[in-house]
Amino acid sequence: MSHETETFNAQAEVDRVRQRRAEARRKLYRKSRLDRYRAELVAMKQAGASCADLAEWLRTYHRLKIHRSSIDRYLKKLPELASPGEI
Repeated sequence: MSHETETFNAQAEVDRVRQRRAEARRKLYRKSRLDRYRAELVAMKQAGASCADLAEWLRTYHRLKIHRSSIDRYLKKLPELASPGEI
């Protein structure tokens, strides 16, 4: 940076640093093994299935061994199953 032609703009530098930090902070989405069964899982959960029921269904019909708590965490992140008060 040439000192004769440009002056230091502190606000612009702060904005650049904050933008770089925000990009570094962003979490990358990692595709879940449950994504391919999302529609079926949501439909079954809305029909009253428990997470243990869903884990058994995945193990029996899709040969996918996954714990019920993992299914519960996955379903809690889905907007289809969010409570009306949470949105």
